[in-house]
Amino acid sequence: MEWIEIWGGQPLRGSVKVQGSKNTVLPILAATILHKGITVLRGCPRITDVHYMLQILEHMGCVVRWEEDTLIINTVSLNSCVIPIEYANKMRSSIFLLGSMLSRFKEARLPYPGGCVIGERPIELHLKGLQKLHVSIEAGEEELIAKAEQIIGGEVKFSFPSVGATENIILASVLGKGTTYIKGAAKEPEIMELCRFLNEMGADIAGAGNDEIVIRGVGKLHDVEFQIVTDRIVAGTYILATISSRGKITLTDAPISHMTALLEAVEKMGVICRVENEKLHIDATGKIKNAIGVKTEPYPGFPTDLQSQFMAVNAALEGECYIQETLFEARFKVAEELNKMGAKIKYDDQVAQIIGSDKLHGTEVEAKELRGGAALVVAAIGAKGVTRIRNRHFIDRGYEDICKDLISLGAKITCPRMLLKG
Repeated sequence: MEWIEIWGGQPLRGSVKVQGSKNTVLPILAATILHKGITVLRGCPRITDVHYMLQILEHMGCVVRWEEDTLIINTVSLNSCVIPIEYANKMRSSIFLLGSMLSRFKEARLPYPGGCVIGERPIELHLKGLQKLHVSIEAGEEELIAKAEQIIGGEVKFSFPSVGATENIILASVLGKGTTYIKGAAKEPEIMELCRFLNEMGADIAGAGNDEIVIRGVGKLHDVEFQIVTDRIVAGTYILATISSRGKITLTDAPISHMTALLEAVEKMGVICRVENEKLHIDATGKIKNAIGVKTEPYPGFPTDLQSQFMAVNAALEGECYIQETLFEARFKVAEELNKMGAKIKYDDQVAQIIGSDKLHGTEVEAKELRGGAALVVAAIGAKGVTRIRNRHFIDRGYEDICKDLISLGAKITCPRMLLKG
């Protein structure tokens, strides 16, 4: 059963702990294969994207073991530089393994990665960057073949601060010869966490969080235990669900310093955001102002991964606003489903016009990708009546148990849980 059923109109109240970060842990999982040894990751989220990545690592010869929310990975017996198409097609983040496999095997064979349908998401920046490190790329119809007798440091300039491409060049360079300079690097917290993880393993990386990152190649890495930071997108989703329901919640372990753009936006709506004892208190019980627009941008700008959820909130507010999406050209698919709930949204590839309505109403809708699915949950929490959201598997890619968390805050939800192996 792949659905979530939500009875809307119940204000969220209470406290919830934020899970580990999806966008942080996936490149770190790829990074574990750079070291022939054991990595211990604490606070690792049990989401389907992690499950898929672990399937790939196990296929390559890694030994994986869970102890509650701690993941233990032994890469000593890693023996394959080939990722089967049935694994790569499940998730976009398999592309991170390209740089790691080149470092470990000097060769990588990777089918074109799958994942959410939110635009073309080209990997050209990844490939051009790797070529600057003396990697040869053969691009077939279905498979990428990359080879390098030796990764040699060089200067990689990005025309756009791609998170994935920045991470891939870092992973390829850590064990390379000489020094690599990444200019125009992405600044996202996930980049900083990947570099912090690698440095704790013995890498030599400087500049994470800035435009230029410098990686000095080292001979080998060592075992490490590492705490995964909590998920700023999950935290943001719960904040927006609270606004949708006109509730009042407390988030524990929220990565507050990574959420400035969202918090500034919701405060403009009239939401009270307060930090006390390292907890984030959100109060949306007062007067919520008219809808406000945002423009998605690379960090520290407004995150594209919260744009759909923000749209869902605005759809039920008075007034008119515009949301501009600058990163992915097909990220407004959720608008069609929100319109089924009574929203008034018109859009093209880059701009969505939202004319607020008094209240959305429940109906049957369909998740078409991860963040759009979360947006439907946000909308349903505040809508009148019952909403059934099909294709829950998209939401499970990034949320460990969104139903359990929201139920703990007082939401009325029926959500058959899809159990993961491992």
